Amino acid sequence: MIGGFLGAGKTTAVSKLAEHLTRQGLRVGIITNDQGRNLVDTAMLRSQGFTTEEIPGGCFCCRFNSLVEAAEKLTANTSPDVFIAEPVGSCTDLVATVTYPLRRLYGDNFTVAPVSVLVDPIRAQRIFGLEPGGSFTEKVIYIYNKQIEEADLVVISKCDLLDDQRLESLRHAITAKFPKKEIATISSRNGTNLTPWFDLLLSGEQSAGIAMEVNYETYADGEALLGWLNCTVQISAAQAFDSDPFLKDLATQVQQRLQAQNAEVAHLKMTLSHNTGLNEIAVVNLVRNDFVPELSLRMESPVQDAQLIVNLRAEAAPDILGTIVREALAAASSSFPTLCATVDHLEHFRPGKPAKVHQRKQIVPIVFDIERVAPDEQRGKNPMDDGRHCAWQIIGLAQTDQAVIGIDADPQIVRQGLASGRIDFAPLVFWQRLEPDGFDLRYLHKCPSADNSRLLTQGVTTNPSGGNP
Repeated sequence: MIGGFLGAGKTTAVSKLAEHLTRQGLRVGIITNDQGRNLVDTAMLRSQGFTTEEIPGGCFCCRFNSLVEAAEKLTANTSPDVFIAEPVGSCTDLVATVTYPLRRLYGDNFTVAPVSVLVDPIRAQRIFGLEPGGSFTEKVIYIYNKQIEEADLVVISKCDLLDDQRLESLRHAITAKFPKKEIATISSRNGTNLTPWFDLLLSGEQSAGIAMEVNYETYADGEALLGWLNCTVQISAAQAFDSDPFLKDLATQVQQRLQAQNAEVAHLKMTLSHNTGLNEIAVVNLVRNDFVPELSLRMESPVQDAQLIVNLRAEAAPDILGTIVREALAAASSSFPTLCATVDHLEHFRPGKPAKVHQRKQIVPIVFDIERVAPDEQRGKNPMDDGRHCAWQIIGLAQTDQAVIGIDADPQIVRQGLASGRIDFAPLVFWQRLEPDGFDLRYLHKCPSADNSRLLTQGVTTNPSGGNP
């Protein structure tokens, strides 16, 4: 899985990885993902000959079953040796909601490589405060940082945009905020360090770990600040024209209107392809308001009848994006006297609140001092309470997809956790007697409201009414 924020260079990196694997004789299946439909990424990857399935209408964490179905469809059609999944650029918590369930439920079918998260170096410099420039509001940046936090490998893409000194400053900034992260630097444009990165992906396997904490209210608010627009346009002209100046002018018209609205672009992507069956495609990208629109793929032959796909993501109201694109189309078309641009389909929206299919929940083993926790009458019945220090511990796992963390806490935390659902399983209380050489477990109590039938432990027999295990 190759993640990263909008405009980080994911799709270009995916295509380079797919080319690399294909040259090695491996069959590749690609799965793209977006909140809407009519994806530029899918069109571009298919035009390059890669077998690609598209999952629209939500991120992987909300469409986990669709991800599995897409993999099964690719398997049935082409039997890929490797799947490359590119999640939507505003998505996070992928380890807990996607890769962990894949390993747990489909571990016999898939080996999950380390998750790479790409970062655009210019955008990253601004977010980390290394250089001035346009950026996003706090809740959007929350998503950006969470993506980096859950990465197995942070990949600074487009490293050719920075000199060595600025690149090293960025590495230090990432390490300072996210210690012990492995960081790679690549350039898909000129091939810098691609092979070492690919080798890491192919030789490694994602290791199990504790799911990161995600505030889903902040996550949802951050996504809701981003406007989403997908548009398909039919382009026709009495006289064939060169697509390059048209696409660059259209991107510039959109850019100028975003700047006028003080709306920071996350990513503008457009493709233009012939309707006549010619296997050519032109692609233009804009990843910052103060950046120059860039043609990454060009069409060699003139255009007379074509389809334009526009994907625009920016921190602005969706209806504003709709107005901007329509005005930009009219302005760009006016420079080509015989050109007619007819909007076939246009949708603009804010992403809905993430609704996870799988969540890697956390169960918290908590140890208390018995003097602080147990009622007098309960302590009096405890044969292990002989005046020496004792403790009790909540143990057990409700499901096999839960992580385990240990903290010292007050019993109120347990009650609050059970009420909120963050702790959903507190089945057993062991009284522990501490000896000079350690402790032994002697006495078992059933915790109030516990469900012993859900206990998943090894080598322990429970007696729901109490007694010795």
